[in-house]
Amino acid sequence: MKSKKFLKQLFAMLLALILVIASGITHVQVHAEDFSADIRTILDVPMDLSGKTIIIHTNDVHGAISRYAYVASVRDNFEKRGADVILVDAGDFSQGTPYVSTTKGFDAITMMNAAGYDFVTLGNHEFDYGYEQLRSNLNFAKFKVLCANITNPDGKNLFTPNAIYTNASGLKIGFFGMETPETKTKVNPSMIKGVNFLNKEENYVCAQGQVDELKAQGVDLVICLSHLGVDEESAFDGNRSIDMYANTTGIDFIIDGHSHTVMTQGSAGEPIQSTGTKVDNIGIIEIDNATKQIDDHFLITLQNLAQEVTTSANANLIFQRVNNEYDKVLGHTAIDLNGERDPGNRTEETNLGDLITDAIKWSVLKEGGSITVPEDHVVAITNGGGIRASIEAGSITKNDINTVLPFGNTVAVVYITGAELLEVLEASTFCTPTAIGGYPQTSGIKFTIDTTKEFQQGEAYPDSTYYAPAAITRVTIESINGQPFSLTDTYAVVTNNFCASGGDTYYRFLSASDQFDTGIVMDEAVMAYVSEVLGGTVTADKYGAVRGDQTIIK
Repeated sequence: MKSKKFLKQLFAMLLALILVIASGITHVQVHAEDFSADIRTILDVPMDLSGKTIIIHTNDVHGAISRYAYVASVRDNFEKRGADVILVDAGDFSQGTPYVSTTKGFDAITMMNAAGYDFVTLGNHEFDYGYEQLRSNLNFAKFKVLCANITNPDGKNLFTPNAIYTNASGLKIGFFGMETPETKTKVNPSMIKGVNFLNKEENYVCAQGQVDELKAQGVDLVICLSHLGVDEESAFDGNRSIDMYANTTGIDFIIDGHSHTVMTQGSAGEPIQSTGTKVDNIGIIEIDNATKQIDDHFLITLQNLAQEVTTSANANLIFQRVNNEYDKVLGHTAIDLNGERDPGNRTEETNLGDLITDAIKWSVLKEGGSITVPEDHVVAITNGGGIRASIEAGSITKNDINTVLPFGNTVAVVYITGAELLEVLEASTFCTPTAIGGYPQTSGIKFTIDTTKEFQQGEAYPDSTYYAPAAITRVTIESINGQPFSLTDTYAVVTNNFCASGGDTYYRFLSASDQFDTGIVMDEAVMAYVSEVLGGTVTADKYGAVRGDQTIIK
């Protein structure tokens, strides 16, 4: 299923390609929103790179492990052309497909070792399986992990903040890493206890401190490996890479991740580059060893690239192991199930959101006596940011559903009042129609979001980048399971353990009067629902269109 935004971008790229063919140009400028990207092929890179240092970079690989072999191929190619090569990544490599999630991110480390990475910073998804699991995985990393803005409660760095690369010509490049503070609300809070992520102005001070420290050690260039992104949903607290750049001095270049943006400069011309996601492109920064300055920077496509053999062999071993288990057909769908981000699960009701919330609600209700309120007071909510892929019409495999729900989250139940439920919906749609990971996909709740009204921002939720509403101005609940809504009644909300622990915009769940975790893994609940309730077939009459529980006034 393709979003309108994707189709617009595809049309723009096809038009650009036609112009390229007509004019004989070998690379093009692709414009997306306010950001631009200079995209070339490897054939556009000069053959002789002697006297040059090349930084090759990736970001948001999200389990696309076969593409590490292309990255390794570029590394080998540039070394044969005489360049000194540094290979880096800007985070989010541990999650996204079963090929890394089945080992809780460990196989991502295996592949990055094979590809020959030198420095990486961490993304929010590196913490999906918990801090201790991440630490265990990184014990096997052959690369250095750099992250300056993650501390323990005493303010001490939990990871190495920075490192210096020096080549034979005397060129010194300082690298430091920055993690998005949104991690504290995008990861199950119970999995990252004792881990502190610097926020807002703290990040500016931290970044400036890193620059000053590296400059004091005589580096020629300062490069930030940033998992901050440029998403509008990150703009409210000034936590984007462009905000950091505007509030610091001395950063020569930012290699960015998190927002999946394809760009070679910021909207105001900032020196920021990002490759998109899943190695759709590979980032290149060319530095002259003599002048010690950045000569060029651009992205290259995978066109004309071969896979490096050893890295490819490592990927194939992982494919074989996982596919034996995950390629089994569980059922069929007659229609596309929408797993898009924007427009999609972060901005509006979707048929896949309807299916998932129906499934998790059923997984609890099928066990008689597990809920202490009447069945007509049971609803379901899951955060749209936890829905990571679409499912196209045709066969449904375990791989498909696990790719949609890759986090291993379990089904949980929280008991809250109607007033608290209304607060949750107001807080989770505060920026709608702008995308937000906390956007509620729901079952059993009929409600309206009036985006013509301003969100009334109240106090910040504890340990969160989000805010409680000072008043309910945008959301109105019309009914619960067809019955009148009551501010004072107690409702059972079936959700995931991430939201139940206060993740994303769901702090109110953490302070619920009561809650419990069923231990049922979300993807397994959906698999069982498709099999047992839908008879193995997702039909058009039930999920061909959204249920219509949500109305958005724009």
